Amino acid sequence: MADDSLEQKLEALRTEHRDLDSALESLAERQPYDTIKLQRLKKRKLVLRDQIAVLEDQLYPDIIA
Repeated sequence: MADDSLEQKLEALRTEHRDLDSALESLAERQPYDTIKLQRLKKRKLVLRDQIAVLEDQLYPDIIA
């Protein structure tokens, strides 16, 4: 049961991460673009990547035999 909620949280984070990719691309295409907003989105994307890694480690631990 706990794995289901972690899976849902992981999928939500992955979706937000993908959405940020799209937002960053469209923001970078516009000239002039908002540098501060671009930096904030990139920082948020990095935070999401770290959160995704933590959840993946919880769900799929590396078991070295």
